[in-house]
Amino acid sequence: MTTVPNPSAYDRSSPHRFPPAVDNILRTAGWHPGRWDIRRAESWADELRAHASPGGHRHQVFPAAVEAWAEFGTLRITGPGPGLHVAPPAFIIDPSHGRHLARTLADLGRSLDTEVAPLGAETSGEGHTPAAVLAIDAEGRVYALDHSGDYYLGADIDAALAALITGTLPARLPS
Repeated sequence: MTTVPNPSAYDRSSPHRFPPAVDNILRTAGWHPGRWDIRRAESWADELRAHASPGGHRHQVFPAAVEAWAEFGTLRITGPGPGLHVAPPAFIIDPSHGRHLARTLADLGRSLDTEVAPLGAETSGEGHTPAAVLAIDAEGRVYALDHSGDYYLGADIDAALAALITGTLPARLPS
């Protein structure tokens, strides 16, 4: 198991970390400043490291992913209503939704010249069917991958969560 200390790159407990509407939705889903479930994150890391696709592809696990899983893992956000540009999706932070996409995530990582790990999934209907996979790279940038393409959600987990919750139109990555 990997032990990752709670990062202090910026003040994660700041009351102004998220816009008020985003903060309210995250808190309603169970997040709070200081939330940190490293045991769950390490369990996911171990699960992903142990999984190999039929073609032998393996997941990459790195600190940015483990930190995002530790702080936001298991949060389920329901689409909160009308968005700025698009309807905000329902989503869950749970990397097991990308367990069977090691090759797809490795391909994305090669195209971006970085490592990419699963983060969670946008869901449809009752929140069980993945509509898009959420992924995070080694620098902490977040992406969504679906049948129509790959999209950039934000420079870090905070920006990506705010974009998803507010229905901000994501930038499509070039094919």
